[in-house]
Amino acid sequence: MIHQYSLNGYNIVLDVDSGSVHIVDGLVYELIALIEGNRDLADEAVIRRFSGRYAEEEIKDALEEIHELEKSGQLFAEDIYKNAVLDFKARKTVVKALCLHIAHDCNLACRYCFAEEGEYHGRRALMSFEAGRKALDFLVENSGHRRNLEVDFFGGEPLMNWEVVKDLVAYGRELEKSHDKHFRFTITTNGVLLNDEIMEFCNREMDNVVMSLDGRREVHDHMRPFRSGKGSYDLVVPKFQKFAALRKALGKQYYIRGTFTHYNLDFAADVLHFADLGFDQLSMEPVVAPADADYAIRPEDLPKIREQYEILAREMLRRKAEGRAFTFFHFMIDLTGGPCVYKRLSGCGSGTEYLAVTPWGDLYPCHQFVGNGKFLLGNVDEGITRGDITDQFKCCNVYARAECRKCFARYYCSGGCAANSYNFHGRIDDVYEFGCELERKRVECAIMMKAAEADMEENGGGQEKPADPEPVKIC
Repeated sequence: MIHQYSLNGYNIVLDVDSGSVHIVDGLVYELIALIEGNRDLADEAVIRRFSGRYAEEEIKDALEEIHELEKSGQLFAEDIYKNAVLDFKARKTVVKALCLHIAHDCNLACRYCFAEEGEYHGRRALMSFEAGRKALDFLVENSGHRRNLEVDFFGGEPLMNWEVVKDLVAYGRELEKSHDKHFRFTITTNGVLLNDEIMEFCNREMDNVVMSLDGRREVHDHMRPFRSGKGSYDLVVPKFQKFAALRKALGKQYYIRGTFTHYNLDFAADVLHFADLGFDQLSMEPVVAPADADYAIRPEDLPKIREQYEILAREMLRRKAEGRAFTFFHFMIDLTGGPCVYKRLSGCGSGTEYLAVTPWGDLYPCHQFVGNGKFLLGNVDEGITRGDITDQFKCCNVYARAECRKCFARYYCSGGCAANSYNFHGRIDDVYEFGCELERKRVECAIMMKAAEADMEENGGGQEKPADPEPVKIC
């Protein structure tokens, strides 16, 4: 399967099944398109078709380049995965990550909150140390031979249950010694309760910190107010700036994580606002909302959103050339190695490797399923009691989704979000079409940026690309 597109002056050819990316000139670009649609077409026929526009020797050289790429498995590669899909259902369930809902409560009233201000279709509650201890024990007991384990303190707002967070981290460190495991702790926070003591602890114990910020003051305050209606931007931004600076100095990971809605379709400006505030590890997600919500993204918004990703990609390249680089989560693609086959096919691992735990110890496939009794897997006392649900998630791979089989981005998103599929189609093995549209554009932008960065290196840091680049494989 071949995907071709032109962006920012580059002719890009992605060989989907090998993962190879080629930046080519106009002739090679046209030849590949012709050959893909006519696999039995002889070279002589190809030469005749192009002889009025290109010199015969030039066409022959281009064809030779294409044939060499095909012979090496870098062009027109076969889909080796469709006949070698792992029998996921037969695999033993090994849990490697938990999302601990440490607090089903929140001190903000975000307008788009799928968790209903932290209640998750249920009641306000804080996780006890005992419930959290059992969750960590469950993780260790079900992790098999896997040594590295991940725990995300989530909410609601986790800092509303801070003492339990600290106690559970300490307990996790004890388990590391007695079971030869290593915990990577993460916390997601709105920043309202951040203080120096919390920052110091997180900088010592948390491998990653996710800070929720939606962009410019007017954007953030409109969607993330206090329950009184007052905005939270002026309170949290200085705290986030200090926190990020401390983590950057220590070489620690963090993310500024925003959500864009129908109200800020110019979200590239919000991402750049983050960068101008001094943040350099950024993410911006599209809101997922019922179609009748006033802030929901609409089909007619798609052209604007695609344009915003292109604007952001070009500006990121410009800033990198100026020495002001920052990362954007959805443009971070590894073209040299990529994810393992298992991940390429099965996705995030929700319902199998990754589970969410409620304050009272119930287990769900992920945080977005919490509160939906149809997906209650069990609890931390009895373990997983609904193996039938786990089996459904094991089989939820790119080949189980008809739309994925014909999509060039399938090995980058691995089929998308099962929760979004369920919420919009009532089944976990379908796709969220809107999310697919955005993922395809993000992948295109990310690959283009790799091409431009390769040009920068060749040109000694300059931004300009050659006017008519020769065929070159960048990965």
